[in-house]
Amino acid sequence: MIRVILPAHLRALARADHELQLEVDEPASVRRVLDALEAAYPPLRGTIRDPLTGSRRPFVRFFACGEDLSSRGPDEPLPAPVARGAEPLRIVGAIAGG
Repeated sequence: MIRVILPAHLRALARADHELQLEVDEPASVRRVLDALEAAYPPLRGTIRDPLTGSRRPFVRFFACGEDLSSRGPDEPLPAPVARGAEPLRIVGAIAGG
């Protein structure tokens, strides 16, 4: 069971709680988490990753275990604490400006 924390605007869109729990096939990866997330919450399709390319949208970041996972490949295994449900995967909307 993978724990996922979404930003407020995506929680509202999905009509979901602060922390979601998803069944994800092993080895758990960002791609597999997003596949499960979009299957369970169809309104989120296309909000976190581009529906055509599957790439992460700009201004969306993935964090776990105090580490930014956004630059990793989408099929790279998640850290062990996330894969076993001890730590959540956080999906965060980045802020730009100057």
